[in-house]
Amino acid sequence: MTVALRAYRSLTAPLEPLVSAVLRDRARRGKEDPARLTERLGYASRPRPEGPLVWLHGASVGESLSHLPLVERLARERPDVSVLVTSGTVTSAELLAKRLPDGVIHQYAPVDASGVADRFLDHWRPTVVGFVESELWPNLILGAKARGARLALISARLSESSQRNWALFPQAARELLGAFDLVLPQDADAARRLSALGARDDGRLNLKYAGEPLPADPGALERLRAEIGDRPVVLAASTHPGEEDVVLKAFKALKQRPDRPLLVIVPRHPVRGAEIVGAARELGYETRRRAAQEPPAAEAQVYVADTLGELGLWFRLARTALVGGGLVPDVGGHNPLEPARLDCPFVSGPYVDNWAAVFRDFEAARALKTVAGVVSLGDAWADDLDAPKDARARAARARGLADSRADVADRAYAALSGLLPA
Repeated sequence: MTVALRAYRSLTAPLEPLVSAVLRDRARRGKEDPARLTERLGYASRPRPEGPLVWLHGASVGESLSHLPLVERLARERPDVSVLVTSGTVTSAELLAKRLPDGVIHQYAPVDASGVADRFLDHWRPTVVGFVESELWPNLILGAKARGARLALISARLSESSQRNWALFPQAARELLGAFDLVLPQDADAARRLSALGARDDGRLNLKYAGEPLPADPGALERLRAEIGDRPVVLAASTHPGEEDVVLKAFKALKQRPDRPLLVIVPRHPVRGAEIVGAARELGYETRRRAAQEPPAAEAQVYVADTLGELGLWFRLARTALVGGGLVPDVGGHNPLEPARLDCPFVSGPYVDNWAAVFRDFEAARALKTVAGVVSLGDAWADDLDAPKDARARAARARGLADSRADVADRAYAALSGLLPA
């Protein structure tokens, strides 16, 4: 082990009491599940099944949803293998609880303190470990390798800034990345950056293309169609702080239209619903809230859909949508494949680093519009409402691109299966 990695392991060893205090504070603020804090400290809440076990980790909602088709394929094709899925956010855990196949185990990801990592690995003893995208935790990775697990870095990405940071510790980066038996970068840029740090390159694979269309409850969909009537729905999906202000101001250009559009805001974190309702009412909008079981009544101009797992409803209802997370820096954008798979025309802001490869594909296919602020967002929405044929053509190009990469889960399964015992 290199000096840098030994130092990292030593420095993280005494951190468990501090980490525990930080987690309790986060739980008080709604950012951790208080009933499952011990999982974050490596204490398992479930027994380990007998036999081989595959552990797949995705940090948050986007990564977790992207590897769901791979999880489903593993559960279906290899009933002799147990599957453990970890994630790091409350929202991801809630979504996975609804969508994981029967028998698949979910745990919160342990923090990468050395004692915590050892406790987690000693309990679960994974046969194969798959890290999705950009999570590189030295204690967990090297600890799993030392215990005989085979490791895969799937749909790998690495930003320029992360590459520069790792390049300050070249031997540590080489040892850490060298622990992986399989590395599948998302695109050529990720492959170049990872290879420069010493990673192997086993070909391109972007799991973001693997997802299924978001589900929607048929009864709820029909009720909403009846309640909304023929009013066009303008959707702001998966929004973050700072974005709702842009959205609400952009919608002012539309609210006087004779077709009376309804703005639906779906915050990425539903706990922010009351805050967004307050902001909308301060700007003079007649506003209703889904979490309060209020329907989108005829007089409503804004509807805050602060519920979890219902985004599929709104993409099916919307005439045009904003994919949130890209209007403000430091979020990194959200999944454009979600509206694409449901034939919904969409726009996005420019800050989409976490989805850069996918957005480049969509731009090349002329399948999206990029907006930068209040005026351009309002104009883009108005254009889609005024020229529905053009909007539908853009949506069709997006759907075609999404469908053309639909085999990615099969390729991921084939690659990961090569690491499993026959």
